[in-house]
Amino acid sequence: MWFSQRYEQLPTVDKDAGEHDSFRRKSTRKSRFPLYVIAIIIIMFVSLPCARMIRSRGLWSACPVSQRNSSTLAKLPSHYTLPSGDKIPSVALGVWQSSKGEVGNAVTTALKAGYRHIDGAWIYRNEEEVGQALKESSVPREDIWITSKLWNNFHAPEDIEPVLDQSLSMLGTEYLDLYLIHWPIAFKREDNIMDEDLTADPYPTWQKLEELVDKGKIRNIGISNFNIRRIQNLTANKLKYQPAVNQVELSFWNPQPELLKWSKENGLLLEAYSPLGSNQQVGKSLAVPEVKDIACKLGITPAQVIISWSVQRGTIVLPKSVTPSRIVENLDVFELPQEEFEKLEEAAAAHPPQRVVNPSMGWKLPFDVFDG
Repeated sequence: MWFSQRYEQLPTVDKDAGEHDSFRRKSTRKSRFPLYVIAIIIIMFVSLPCARMIRSRGLWSACPVSQRNSSTLAKLPSHYTLPSGDKIPSVALGVWQSSKGEVGNAVTTALKAGYRHIDGAWIYRNEEEVGQALKESSVPREDIWITSKLWNNFHAPEDIEPVLDQSLSMLGTEYLDLYLIHWPIAFKREDNIMDEDLTADPYPTWQKLEELVDKGKIRNIGISNFNIRRIQNLTANKLKYQPAVNQVELSFWNPQPELLKWSKENGLLLEAYSPLGSNQQVGKSLAVPEVKDIACKLGITPAQVIISWSVQRGTIVLPKSVTPSRIVENLDVFELPQEEFEKLEEAAAAHPPQRVVNPSMGWKLPFDVFDG
């Protein structure tokens, strides 16, 4: 079954030259003047977007203190170990909102830069292009961690394997390293009306995923966008395999310290999507005074400060970009000095949380999916 996816010029006249030569040089200068003007306009036209980009990434901020060479900074863990014993890379390329025609190049750039973790989903509608990039890569399949996600319409046990097989086919792989229940909300397969039974009790969905682990189509299973109550609702059942991760929105603006603390206490690894904030928040995130100050002190970029802070919190981080330079930059994470880490942690907790991704109203739910 195949499911459809809906400068001032210096004088150049030689004073000793004859009148004729002087006139000829003046004429030549006049004829070249428009070309100079055009060249200056072109240079300004090309350089302005670059300047905006540099400023937006926080690279044009004056550092009032001497920078430390980033090569002297300790590296953060490159992997975490899951309950299965598998080691999952701590930084991934997220391909959410990466459009067709761009996502393949992003994956190719990421793999060449050293990424070994690609985070996708069936609903992103770009798995086929991701799969093609993986196929064309020289990196062996066993060295790449591939994550996909089960969409809301396919929580019924009989629908899970067919849609999983579709993802496997598009990605060009025989197995997934990680498969997540994308949201704790189940829809009827033919429409977006909530399936109340499977939403209230996701255990039948989980049992089918466990079966697919045993069949070898999935190595690890997990959840996404689950709050503590919903996690407890699932794990109250007799599970054969515990959730490997919970992928949630985690950023400076929505740090979720309570969920992070609870997850660590209960051995559940969190994955952070939108770690730099939403598309509208990225510029604001990179301009946070504490972030800029730490970047200046350590000689790294503001984006690297935030991503490093996220990994140092003990989470997997999923920055997304289709810009080659940013993809490369986002992979380099460094251990922040404890004082700087705590400063950023306190700053993140000092404002009301600002969650960006909440589809409750759009899905016409009678409740907020994140309410306890």
